[in-house]
Amino acid sequence: MKKRLVIFTGLCLALFSGNVKSQDLDALLDAESKPTVDYATATFKSTRIINGHSIEQMKQKQLEFRISHRFGTLNNGAYGLWGLDQSTIHFSLEYGVKDWLMLGAGRGSFNKTYDAFAKFRILRQSSGASSMPIHLSYFTSVELNTLKFPERPEGTTNYFSSRLAYVSQLLIARKFTENLSAQLTPTYIHRNLVKTELDQNDIFALGAGARYKLTKRLSLNAEYYYTYNPNAKFLETRYYNACSLGVDIETGGHVFQIMLTNSLGMREASFIPQTTGKWGNGDIHLGFNISRVFAF
Repeated sequence: MKKRLVIFTGLCLALFSGNVKSQDLDALLDAESKPTVDYATATFKSTRIINGHSIEQMKQKQLEFRISHRFGTLNNGAYGLWGLDQSTIHFSLEYGVKDWLMLGAGRGSFNKTYDAFAKFRILRQSSGASSMPIHLSYFTSVELNTLKFPERPEGTTNYFSSRLAYVSQLLIARKFTENLSAQLTPTYIHRNLVKTELDQNDIFALGAGARYKLTKRLSLNAEYYYTYNPNAKFLETRYYNACSLGVDIETGGHVFQIMLTNSLGMREASFIPQTTGKWGNGDIHLGFNISRVFAF
């Protein structure tokens, strides 16, 4: 009797163990067959395409120190060493608060400008379980011009708010292939004070940028901003659309960008509505951006 009881108990345990193993195997197969979300990465090499922002952001708890430099125009000729005798500089600190939120602040010698910005990631291009065809981010900034006010008639008040300009942008990008990425950037700029009645306080522009990856560490970039200004022909100063060509070189912890551009300003409220250089006249600036990332 005892022998039969032992045999019966052993059979029950064997059946129960086999059932558990079968359930574990089924769960493992279900997990492996469940579709995953694949996000597009490295759409651009840097947080900038050339002058303007890309959809790339600093990761959480990463700090980037960035230096941007623009020389004089190439048409200065040999006497001005093709622009190298002149220089305009901007430096900034940019931090990833969250993977979806990036903050930054900086100072530039162009118009002695201070600036601060925030960039929010809204959508990420993905495939698989969740499909999204584009990246979408929102960028906003404020710029403070600290040049001395020009002499004005007695009794005129110079307001601090007159120094401010505001920028809002949507960054819409897509990585088409491993080598090719592109971005559209609808832009709105408001300037509290402008030079004349014909200069517009509100500026609308559309930026377009692209990157073509040549090697693992080398890529070609292009960027163009079309600015809508119905009064352009009547302004005292002639402004042109910002156009830039550049090369990205990744060297470990650095991303080194070299470019040719007709823009001297390096922030949106400067280079979009205030570009006075024309490519056809040789008003082309050699410049570079260099950044170093620190992780905390």
